[in-house]
Amino acid sequence: MTAPHTPPTGRLVAFVGAYGSPTDPTAGGITTLDVTWDGGKLTPVHRVAEPREAGYLVYAPGTRTLYAVDERKTDGRGPVEPPAAVHALTVSQRDGSLTPLNSLTAPGPRPTFLALDEQRGVLVTANHGDFDHVEHVVRAEDGTWRTEYLYDDSTVLLYRLADDGRLAELRDVRVLEGHGKDPNFSPQAGGHGQSGPHAHCAVIDPTGRFVLVADKGTDRILVHTLGDSLELVHTYQLPPETGPRHIAFAPAGDRAYITYEFASEVASWAFDPSTGELRELSAVSTLPDGYTGPNEPAEIRVHPNGGSVYVNNRGEDTLVWFRAALDGALTRTGHVPLAPSIHPGLAARSFAFDPTGTFLLAADRPACLVRSYAVGGEGALTPLTETAVTEPAFIEFAVLPD
Repeated sequence: MTAPHTPPTGRLVAFVGAYGSPTDPTAGGITTLDVTWDGGKLTPVHRVAEPREAGYLVYAPGTRTLYAVDERKTDGRGPVEPPAAVHALTVSQRDGSLTPLNSLTAPGPRPTFLALDEQRGVLVTANHGDFDHVEHVVRAEDGTWRTEYLYDDSTVLLYRLADDGRLAELRDVRVLEGHGKDPNFSPQAGGHGQSGPHAHCAVIDPTGRFVLVADKGTDRILVHTLGDSLELVHTYQLPPETGPRHIAFAPAGDRAYITYEFASEVASWAFDPSTGELRELSAVSTLPDGYTGPNEPAEIRVHPNGGSVYVNNRGEDTLVWFRAALDGALTRTGHVPLAPSIHPGLAARSFAFDPTGTFLLAADRPACLVRSYAVGGEGALTPLTETAVTEPAFIEFAVLPD
């Protein structure tokens, strides 16, 4: 599976989004790493402290803009701290350093995913919501009193981008409804991880026609058309306590792979790019035979050649790869260990391939390290190097001119 091509010209950098800490001023923000094309050397060259909760990033090469979420829950009327938001930052083509451009608020707590269609000039985000609830006391029609439980909204947002990369306006908001099995068996939120909807990703398909949303709170996959607004066209209801989390497309665009967070599974789905319809082909455990501990997979990525699918397990604490067959079958073929997770929410969270597929960088949050792995035959990963970044959460690559 080694990439047989010549590295492209230009300077390779990786942006590392990180989570903040009230006790560590080096935590949070975005760090720029200078990266050699073989992945063998990672050199920190720049850092911005804001957005503090930079849990997801996406780069627009046309306008040389990096977009980042600030994964907060807005703290009430007249917030003391900045609100949940999406930020645009200008990328220096000299060294990858970042300069704030502008930001817009993100209605709904914890924006956690970004998808970009630069040609169309739109950006989509999924806002997970939090696990908080309010006990709202109401009076029933018969005069008795009862408690109504109100939970945070989860939303999918559509932003329009200006020609210079700025966030121009919030064009559309979709507020999700419902809940899954509550309480469920996940330790999240004391068993209330499905007490409301939780959109964890909103992925634009390779044709740019559709936005696929994985709502782990309601066990649903929602398919919307992408235009001036988001229009729901298909809903797929999965079994209780499945928890679809992240979606990644194969290079050909006719196959989508999805992590099932609560079920500890990875699934392949056939995708019709003309209609947006999905059909599940296969679902397998992300864990090896005999493993009995808790586990919740998070990120999923497809190698640029389409032959292998990668998932990180929080619990087993591994980065795992699967062989992807033409019929959709997935076979676990190897893994590398990651730092022990403190709990599912504080574990190695994300990883990304360089543009050539030669190596992979993983944000190993508990270890406060970004780890580099060479990609070899059958998708096997071999450790190359590592560098310290406090509370790393997300990796995004960019190629700068020489």
